[in-house]
Amino acid sequence: MLYIIGIGISEYDSLSTNSIEIIRNCDVIYLERFTGFISDEFYDKLKVEVSKSIGTLSSPENHELKFVKRWFIEDGREILQKARTLDVCILVYGDPLVATTYGELIVRAKKQDINVRAIHSSSGILSLMGESGLQPYKFGKMVTMMDDPMSSITVYNTIYDNMCNGLHTLILTEYNNDDGKTDFNSSSNPFFLSPKRVIELLLEREKDMKSINFSSNTYGLVACKIGGKNSIIIAGKFESLLRLDYQGGPNSVIIPAGLHFTEEDSIQNLTKMLDPPIDNSKQLSRMANRMLNKYIPNAKIALSNLNSMLKSEMSELTKDYQLVLDNAENYLSDAQTFYDQGKLELAILSIGYAEGLIDSIRFQKNMNPW
Repeated sequence: MLYIIGIGISEYDSLSTNSIEIIRNCDVIYLERFTGFISDEFYDKLKVEVSKSIGTLSSPENHELKFVKRWFIEDGREILQKARTLDVCILVYGDPLVATTYGELIVRAKKQDINVRAIHSSSGILSLMGESGLQPYKFGKMVTMMDDPMSSITVYNTIYDNMCNGLHTLILTEYNNDDGKTDFNSSSNPFFLSPKRVIELLLEREKDMKSINFSSNTYGLVACKIGGKNSIIIAGKFESLLRLDYQGGPNSVIIPAGLHFTEEDSIQNLTKMLDPPIDNSKQLSRMANRMLNKYIPNAKIALSNLNSMLKSEMSELTKDYQLVLDNAENYLSDAQTFYDQGKLELAILSIGYAEGLIDSIRFQKNMNPW
């Protein structure tokens, strides 16, 4: 039997009595630190619980309690082999099936007719969303920021896409506790990417991308050590968040889009607020806006130029040419109206029709009004 057990976000304190009972009765117990941080104190408490039941195990000679690395879980062969004849459990930070590695392991176990059961627990992701006071259904796709500057490209584009849809973005941050050993090892000095580094990378990326208009006045939330005794969520402008010294982790950063008034109220009362909330979406530079700000004025000038060119060539515009010009004028008017209403797709469609009509005369009369 294979059990995949979520530890939750408060280590031993968040383990259910059911989970503890299962752990006591398992022959093999694996812990991993790549999904999230697990302290030495948790390991020590777990050893005490396990030692109480060694005498009751069906195969005490096979009893194991050890930390394993990512490759061991991803390889999975030893785990599945032992689960055929023994009770095996893997302890995972947070909720176990948030990590796709365990979903894949469960599928492999099912294919080999190995009984498997997931024991769910609190998720760090949903917990920090709730503690931030922001509405969970207003979050878009989440993304992870690594220390490598190239990672910020994906993060930036994800924030942009989310913000275009009025959605907040949760940025998980790089965490690494891999020292190359397979057995239990000290949890000292794990690497947690600082929220300051996240903000610095976003501001650096803004210089190239220029779509979200990140600046010192951009608003963000930083969630530190959620589930721990010193957990805190800090809200403020980038310039304020950059002044703080963040120690340890895990850390996450939230870039909110437009805020509902209840979310603003939550930020003011549930977080350590350094600055009043700001609507980041008002600074957003949508690609469609940039296109239309260029195309609509250019098309108006081209249509005016085309009118002048035709009148200078012909003493009187024929009915056919006048009809084309009138339709182009109507499409331009529609484009401006749709743009003012925020119906950007319809505005782009209308400006495309207008430009097509202008170009039809341009090519027929060999005139360039552009």
